[in-house]
Amino acid sequence: MMPLTLAETGEENIIKKIGGKQEVKVHLENLGFVVGGAVTVINTIGGNVIVNVKESRIAVSKEMAQKIMI
Repeated sequence: MMPLTLAETGEENIIKKIGGKQEVKVHLENLGFVVGGAVTVINTIGGNVIVNVKESRIAVSKEMAQKIMI
């Protein structure tokens, strides 16, 4: 298991765990980051990550991406 920040660009990964406080978990779930769901890193800009999740493109801060384990 590793944080989303270490994922290779263009590689599809499965979310294994979401860490952080309860409100962070709920926020990420509302964006489509659910355990067992697929996530693909599109680009990394200054540590922030742009991902494809559930057919949507979402930008996630480095801090948030480190809480998403793949």
